[in-house]
Amino acid sequence: MQFHSSERIGLFIDGANLFAAARALDFDIDYRRLLNAFSNKGRLIRAFYYTAMVEAQDYSPIRPLVDWLDYNGFTMVTKPTKEFTDSNGRRKFKGNMDIELAVDVMEMAPHLDHVVLFSGDGDFRRLVEATQQKGLRVSVVSTVQSSPPMIADELRRQADLFIDLYDLIPLVSRHESRDDEDDASGTDEEDDWAESA
Repeated sequence: MQFHSSERIGLFIDGANLFAAARALDFDIDYRRLLNAFSNKGRLIRAFYYTAMVEAQDYSPIRPLVDWLDYNGFTMVTKPTKEFTDSNGRRKFKGNMDIELAVDVMEMAPHLDHVVLFSGDGDFRRLVEATQQKGLRVSVVSTVQSSPPMIADELRRQADLFIDLYDLIPLVSRHESRDDEDDASGTDEEDDWAESA
């Protein structure tokens, strides 16, 4: 199943999950190239990026990325992390964005034909099912190339299309950057990942 050029596409990126998948595959994502890759597949309506941030720190390592995405075509959805102490007395931070992502998918559904979810979290299986019941197609981007796989089997089975992040490396990796003109024009590599998925 491929993307159709007339489809209205929405990207919903679980930032922590995508970062973990890219790290497991040992590459860095070029978010401009990612946006271009999906813009070439149809009519990209909106690209959401979800992440929790530690607000108490003077400097957050994720702040430059959040600012860049905010100025370059992504709709940023952030919230402060919650701090807690685990059973061993270690300070930990928690910041789950699942509810925000799910609500946005449901609110955007009337304006989209195809939802692309960047996450392997099995908790999203029911969201994918509910979105499909509204008549939308849902693609899930994660990877089975890592050990262990980063996608829950039930989420992969529920999706209309599974796209392995590994197959997108030539298109979205910072290591294999091409000129912006090449990104915007479409490539044989792009056709390959759509056809093989």
